[in-house]
Amino acid sequence: MIDMYKSYWAMEFNPFVTNNKKPSDDRCFNSGDFKNAIARLEHLKNIKGIGLFTGFSGAGKTFTLRYFANNLNTSLYKLVYIPLSTITVLEFYKALAYGLDLEPPNKKIDIFRDIQQRIISLAKDKKITPIIIIDESQYLKTDILNDLKLLLNFDMDSKNYAVLILAGHPVLNSTLSKQIHEALKQRIVINYSFEGISKEEVKEYIDSRLKLCGVHSEIFNTNAIEAIYGCCNGSIRKINTIIDKCLLVGYMKKATTIDTDIVMNAQNEVELI
Repeated sequence: MIDMYKSYWAMEFNPFVTNNKKPSDDRCFNSGDFKNAIARLEHLKNIKGIGLFTGFSGAGKTFTLRYFANNLNTSLYKLVYIPLSTITVLEFYKALAYGLDLEPPNKKIDIFRDIQQRIISLAKDKKITPIIIIDESQYLKTDILNDLKLLLNFDMDSKNYAVLILAGHPVLNSTLSKQIHEALKQRIVINYSFEGISKEEVKEYIDSRLKLCGVHSEIFNTNAIEAIYGCCNGSIRKINTIIDKCLLVGYMKKATTIDTDIVMNAQNEVELI
């Protein structure tokens, strides 16, 4: 069915369906969020320390972080990406140790020491900056958050040897505002909140995706684009899902353009999933 509607709309491939390919320059949409977040990530990479990046689901956080990570110079930076934050303190330390190419000992205090020594060794001896990304950080346990400020505290040396990026939903800001996390919050040097794709950017996004797959005609009329924005509240993930369904419904109806009625039909199908 997908191949049939791709042919119907003269698409070389479906740019609205998630695949496993790493984010590349030609597949990136330079939304305001993307440009602002990348600029801050690049700055954080240079100054080191802790960065906080938050936004609702589908706003583009993970895509932006993956793009940033995939474009790091591996001779200058050591990436450690921890995607699952619903883990115990010991599991967290072991995941971080493995990411730094360490064989973790059994005790937390020993793993803690080894991680700190590894970070210092990479920075001082090899001139490599560890970049640690913790996605879905809103699920981190209080004990882990309490330890993070200690993990990057290297005795009396105030110099930062690593980059720690905490990414998660907006509730993470509320969590870090609690008194118990005041010391960690004070160490955050970059704080960016994703706002989601704007109404003006939706048409640009759709047009850029269609051109990417070889379509240069106007498939979606103005009212349809406004309806898509209204359905998705700034979430690129939701936009992709709705558009995929719009293309399918439009194909089934043998439509020449996508209008508001088709968008509403597609939205109804999505809500039933």
